[in-house]
Amino acid sequence: MAAASSNKRHSILPPVQAGGPKPPVQFSSSITIADSAILTGPHLIAIGSESVIHPRARLESQGGRLAIGRRCIVHERSTLGCAPANRPALPSPVGLQTTDASLPGVTLGDYVTVEVGAMVEAGNTIIGEGTTVGVGARVGKGAVVGRHCTLTPLTVIAPGDVVPEFTVVYSNGQRRTDRRGAAGLRNKGQARQIDVLRRMIPSNPGKFSQ
Repeated sequence: MAAASSNKRHSILPPVQAGGPKPPVQFSSSITIADSAILTGPHLIAIGSESVIHPRARLESQGGRLAIGRRCIVHERSTLGCAPANRPALPSPVGLQTTDASLPGVTLGDYVTVEVGAMVEAGNTIIGEGTTVGVGARVGKGAVVGRHCTLTPLTVIAPGDVVPEFTVVYSNGQRRTDRRGAAGLRNKGQARQIDVLRRMIPSNPGKFSQ
């Protein structure tokens, strides 16, 4: 047993403090979610089949419900549903929990990757299928990022911006279109990576259930 457990991945980063109400959740039975992930807020957090939530990832539903598609990967220290920059989140009344469908926060399509330290602000913000949000990138409130885009490390997408599908966005603001037809290969690579991560990350979805 000791040898088996040593193959599991544990974060070496210091703990992230949880705060706020415990959200209602809707999990596929096949997700992988680390015990040290942080889920907070009054609105529903839904995670689709075979998605992976790394240790220290933070999912916040103060600004509306979170919907994570199938076969997504949310890495360490990334945040979904954070308050818009320079505007702190309003505190939620204790005990207030709702799955109000009229309050969309963040929606991730299938096969989305949110890399280490990236942030996606709440406010009907949409990340399309197969898109990668790079290390330390930030997607502003209400932005719509199309399918199969790549936001390179430290890229900032302004609130309300629309990024067409198959766009590569660089941290200096430059953009180019990449339609080389590699979307299928990327999705297959994502599936293989998920298969590896599911064996490495100890999963504890029951911790987050009501």
